[in-house]
Amino acid sequence: MQWPLLAGIPEDDVRVLLTIARRRTFGKGEVVFHRDDPADSLHLVVRGRFGVRVLTPLGDSVLIDVVGSGQSFGELALLQPDARRSATVETLDAGETRSVYRDDFAALQREHPGVKDVLLRLLAEQLRRATDRLVEAHHVDAETRVRRRLVELAATYDDGVVGLTQEDFAALAGTSRATVNRVLREEVRVGAVALARGRTTVLDLDGLERRCRRHA
Repeated sequence: MQWPLLAGIPEDDVRVLLTIARRRTFGKGEVVFHRDDPADSLHLVVRGRFGVRVLTPLGDSVLIDVVGSGQSFGELALLQPDARRSATVETLDAGETRSVYRDDFAALQREHPGVKDVLLRLLAEQLRRATDRLVEAHHVDAETRVRRRLVELAATYDDGVVGLTQEDFAALAGTSRATVNRVLREEVRVGAVALARGRTTVLDLDGLERRCRRHA
């Protein structure tokens, strides 16, 4: 398995890190960890998709991110000895990760200081994603945000069938379900997507991407 976000890191450092990683498998709908659980491990995603959820002040569980193969989650666990999970992560379908535990990582780092660069790269990627989403929330219209989330998600599904509800799309795009429904209906009209209960099939990814650029 290759992680594109680690491109440029010496292969030996990545290989050494993977020697201490533990293979974990998860069934669809399984919780990897809950918010406020002790944070003791980083997860490198080998296959499947993992939903990151938080609670709103009103107590609703909302989806804020989807992590797919080649990505990671739980990076801060390797930095803070008494860290707690900041969100709940569950599988959207059957998945597999390579888990790197904090104590194992600390011991490895003493012998191979270069592996710290792997962690720094993962943290930098998370910061970039968070910054991009913050800028987008303030400067990109809601309709374009919906289309961008759809483009991103479609790329993680081999068949282009995204198994998320419109409520999930709304949470990811930071908008209302009504806006999501309107955008999806517009895309149905031009033949870019097909809708069914609980899933959206992307038929014209190139067209969606063009409209993302045009409306941004």
